[in-house]
Amino acid sequence: MIKVVIMQSDDEILNIKISGHANSGEYGHDLVCAGVSSVVFGTLNSLEEVERAFKIKLNEEKGLTEITPLYRPSHKNKIVLEVLITSLKTIAESYGDYIKIREERK
Repeated sequence: MIKVVIMQSDDEILNIKISGHANSGEYGHDLVCAGVSSVVFGTLNSLEEVERAFKIKLNEEKGLTEITPLYRPSHKNKIVLEVLITSLKTIAESYGDYIKIREERK
């Protein structure tokens, strides 16, 4: 199961943590994992100034990606993060047995 935890304060995204493996198909043919990986890495490639603006944790073996803005994201980066969240929610609507999303507010 892929677990997504989105931490927000008001309208600011404080942290997005994606962990686990979908196990919806055999290795190399897991469509849920492929979809989640695609939107996550597309997001990472689209963020501006990643090294200075974000703390990024990646661990492929554990299926972990964590994105933490170090300060208020630029308008473009905020849109990119919102698109990531929308994309993950869309995947969860169709494949809820393999991906769960929890939103938390501070």
